Amino acid sequence: MLKKKVVGITQRVDKVESYDEYRDALDQKLVDWVVQSGFIPVPVPNTLIDTTLPDSGQPILDNWLTTVKIDAILLSGGNDIGDIKQRDLTEEYLLSWAEKNRKPVLGICRGMQMIGVYAGSNLIKADGHVGTHHQLQIKNTHGQSLSGLVNSYHHLVLDSCPDKFQILAESEDGKIEAMMHKELPWEGWMWHPEREDQFVKNNQKRFKKLMNNGR
Repeated sequence: MLKKKVVGITQRVDKVESYDEYRDALDQKLVDWVVQSGFIPVPVPNTLIDTTLPDSGQPILDNWLTTVKIDAILLSGGNDIGDIKQRDLTEEYLLSWAEKNRKPVLGICRGMQMIGVYAGSNLIKADGHVGTHHQLQIKNTHGQSLSGLVNSYHHLVLDSCPDKFQILAESEDGKIEAMMHKELPWEGWMWHPEREDQFVKNNQKRFKKLMNNGR
């Protein structure tokens, strides 16, 4: 039996006022989507990052990545960039680690925004992108289909396509909905594939190919 790849999934942070707690949280549907795509999902804790250390080293998180044997990274949605420092730093370090080790990365919604910001783009506000659907305007699929009609739950978008990336699809109003790295097995999607009543096969096929280093 072939060993299934392990996908580390980042988590949003929720403040639970009644318990005075900050909790890492992950939509069970996203876990189910990763499992049904043929991979082993492992949530990445946001508390492994040491905010006092320089960017060049994070021994606790590095040890966790090695021990758990993470093969790929999925940056999930939830929280705006800048709201939760620990999550921002965790995801920035994971991207640095994935870049250094040429690991596959998929960014969903905020996850795509994080990839864009990490690569040098900025975020701007966008109207008409919360609680709706968009018909993708396909620019390039690289041999693997994209879902045509996608959901939308974000109020921020990238102002431009970062260097070393290319646009895969846009919304009807010209906002970037999907992009891919020109050299690394990295992609960003602004929609949530896990939030559809029935998982879209094209999304899962593309995810499988990406997690297998684009093959």
